[in-house]
Order: sequence, then C-alpha cells, then structure tokens
Amino acid sequence: MKNIIEKIKKLKEEKNAIVLAHSYQNIEVDEVADFVGDSLYLSQMAKNTNADIIVFAGVYFMAQTAKIISPDKKVLLPNLHAGCLMADMINHEQMVRFKKDYPDTPVVCYINSTAEVKAECDICCTSSNALEIVKSLNTNRVLFIPDANLGKWVEKQLSNVEVITYDGNCPVHNNIKIEDITEARKRYPNARILIHPECKPEVSELGDYVGSTSGIIDYVKKSKDKQFVIVTEKGVADRLKRDYPEKEFILIKDNMLCESMKLTTLEEILYSLENEVNEITLDEKVRRLSSNCIEKMLKVSK
Repeated sequence: MKNIIEKIKKLKEEKNAIVLAHSYQNIEVDEVADFVGDSLYLSQMAKNTNADIIVFAGVYFMAQTAKIISPDKKVLLPNLHAGCLMADMINHEQMVRFKKDYPDTPVVCYINSTAEVKAECDICCTSSNALEIVKSLNTNRVLFIPDANLGKWVEKQLSNVEVITYDGNCPVHNNIKIEDITEARKRYPNARILIHPECKPEVSELGDYVGSTSGIIDYVKKSKDKQFVIVTEKGVADRLKRDYPEKEFILIKDNMLCESMKLTTLEEILYSLENEVNEITLDEKVRRLSSNCIEKMLKVSK
C-alpha cells in the first residue's frame, strides 16, 4: 500500500492533479487526498482549485458536480459503479412532473442528484447549508428534492416556510428508528448523540446535535465531552476514532455503511490517474443549466 500511495503522490505532482475525498470513503484514501470533507466543502474546493485534473474519491453525482463547476478540468471517477441510491430515486422526467404540480414554486435541489435533475432546479443545497439556502429564497413555500427527510428537517427549523418534499431518501440514514436512539440513551447515558439530517425528522429531533458530516466532526472537535454516539455513515466514525483517540465513538448501528462509497480503492485511484480513464463528461446544455443551480448555492455559502 505504501508503494501505491507514493506512486499516486508522484503522479499528482507530475500531472498537476488533486484528489478530493468524501468523509464516507475508506479511511486509507485520506493518505492521498488533498481535501477531505462533506459535499459543500468538496464543491468549493473543486471550484477553487488550479489543478488540471480532479480525481474524485466519492460517488457519481459528486464527480458530476466537480465537472459542472470546473468544465475546463479533467474530472476522473476511479470507480464508475460508485452511484447513489438517493440520486437514483428521481430522474429528469420525474423531476419535470413534480414541478408541474406546483407552478411558480422555487425548487431546492439536494446535491445528491444527477446533473439532469439539477438542470431543472432553481438552487442547490447540501446537508450543511440546506437551512441557509431555503432561508435565502425569502418565500413561504419551496419544493425540495430528492431527500424528504432533510427537507422536513429544514421545515421544522422554520416557522413560516412550507417545504413540499419529493419521496426520496438515503436508505442508510432512513433505516434508523426512534428506538435506536432511545436504546443508545439507555446504554450510553453520558454520551452526546450526533445525528445526520438525512435521518427521519422524528429521529433527528432526539439528537444533541444535528448536522452534516463536517458539522458532526467540528462538533466533536470543539466539545469537551468524551463519549459520542455517531448516527451517520461509518466513515465519519472511523475518522473521528483516528483523529481523537482520547474520546470514545459508538456507531449507532453496525450496518451504517454506504456500499457505493466504499467501492473506491487506492489501486483504482492510481489506475485512473495513471491512465486518465473514467472521465466524467456532460452535455453542455445540461452542464450550463445545472451550473446555475450550483453557482447560486456557492454564492450564498461562501
């Protein structure tokens, strides 16, 4: 593995390339990543980089996002099978039908969606800025796609905005039940429970903190508490255990695993960078329309 890491680092320098890695990736990917974080942070890094090549250790919609906002850069996805079950729950035709039922209502599009879907939306958001984005629209009603749980969590934070949601979800987070949280409270009475807002709203409201992957990590960093129950994908717990060995982290369930996020290996990163394969391409009209959606988000969340 050390030899592979050295080869990747050498190639990055030779080809003016960077590796972006999501916090749900296998933890060894961090050894070659230039930036590790949540979707908003990685979108910002993709936009601001001067690299010629972006290798995205993530899933398909993330690599698409990098290409949308950095069209002149070569964007590589090491494993083209790395998709997103939530993003697959809505396609372009379904998006168009959903909008028609609510004319003149702004559409907020969660970043976990394809470029074709983003092209039909007014503004994009991530889990870390969804509340900020909805507030920025200054309206009393929005459509929110595709994550119903995140949309309804946002609605609960706002007293004057109706959030009409599409019926999509992340199966990993949606699987968490109220009983899982109440049981964790009993077993770990001194622990802080940190929950991702892709969980059901009735689950999220039981947490000590609700936020994105980066938000959860930042909460731990600032907290004086020593024990935490992590209610999101295993990759976050793995990084917290590595970075804060003096604290204890309990993953809410053993099956908190996004299989697509775990597909990317160091060997595949090396192969894709070495051969410049698995390049992401987009129809220019779709790219331009979806870019408007993302750029509006980035202007709000600078």
